Amino acid sequence: MPSKDAKQPLTRPKEQRQKLDTKIQAIENRNKTAERKKDIQRKILVGAYYLQEAMRQGTLAEIKKQRDHFLTRNSDRRLFDLTLLEKEKLQNIRK
Repeated sequence: MPSKDAKQPLTRPKEQRQKLDTKIQAIENRNKTAERKKDIQRKILVGAYYLQEAMRQGTLAEIKKQRDHFLTRNSDRRLFDLTLLEKEKLQNIRK
């Protein structure tokens, strides 16, 4: 059985590894958050472009109709004041 002194040299490196793992995780989380923000910004800009084009071309009504079929989550539909879907309809849409 190893003596207490044999275990001692491992304690400090393990603590250092734990600190490094924590730092690495924090950096990875920051990177993921930054990428999500970029992705959201891209989606907003693309959506703004298509809305502007639809208004310019007079096809906004068509986009509203497509949006009604595209949005299947009631939380999303509420954002656009669309009629909420019943649970039965939601299950059929998701199949």
